[in-house]
Amino acid sequence: MPTLDLHTHSDQSDGTCSPAEVVRGAARRGVSLLALTDHDTVSGCAEAAAEAERLGVAFVRGVEISTRLDDHLHILGLGVDVGEKGLKAALGFALAKREERVRRTVSQLNEAGIEADFARVRARAKGSLSRAHVADYLRATNRAQTRQDAFRKYLVPGRPGYVAGMGLDVNETIAAIRGAGGAAVLAHPGIVMSVLDLPAWRTAGLGGLEAFYAAHTEEMTRRLLSLAAKYGLFVTAGSDYHGPASGRENSIGVNVSEEDFASMKKSLSGLAAWNT
Repeated sequence: MPTLDLHTHSDQSDGTCSPAEVVRGAARRGVSLLALTDHDTVSGCAEAAAEAERLGVAFVRGVEISTRLDDHLHILGLGVDVGEKGLKAALGFALAKREERVRRTVSQLNEAGIEADFARVRARAKGSLSRAHVADYLRATNRAQTRQDAFRKYLVPGRPGYVAGMGLDVNETIAAIRGAGGAAVLAHPGIVMSVLDLPAWRTAGLGGLEAFYAAHTEEMTRRLLSLAAKYGLFVTAGSDYHGPASGRENSIGVNVSEEDFASMKKSLSGLAAWNT
């Protein structure tokens, strides 16, 4: 059964492995098609691509762009030209909004009597700053046991450090990905069903759905496969791997059928920005 992974993160966003380490881990697991999709940054793609070429792993240059519609409404950009000026401008905006969101988060925590220091939070990030770095700071200062515990206590709606997303809207995100020659894929659609608007997003240029995802049940996967067929979207598979120190239990790589693997590879083969 083929193994691939089109949704992974490195320490250039909120993952805990370097881009090269992500590729090496994928190779050890028998992943034959891999994408690095860090949050709102492509800074790790060059390193990952070089390591993938060395190890003979087919690699797709990618990114995961957060939208302001919902905390979990993210669009994967697969096969993007990482140097394209429109994408660079969009990611520059998104990164600035990430910084602003974390600054507000830190401010609200302090107002609630929960000591936090922005400079120390920022120092935890090698690239794209995120709320995960706030969570790691809270864990390091003994206010939470794990990254997930910190989110539950402080960073979700209704908690003192919650600040709503401030990034691009969905249409802007899709346009930026397509403008960079990539395919726009809705990440983990099973957890954003309440805000799903596939007809509108398909019209805007959405190309695919991440139907095969670590947290999706078999029933949800079947439902998403049906929706993909209905709206003419291709499907992808991703683990949302963040590394062993992230507190997430999912490992890198997703097993799919030979038929699904061939279909996914065909859907991406026309994109220029990947190593064959």
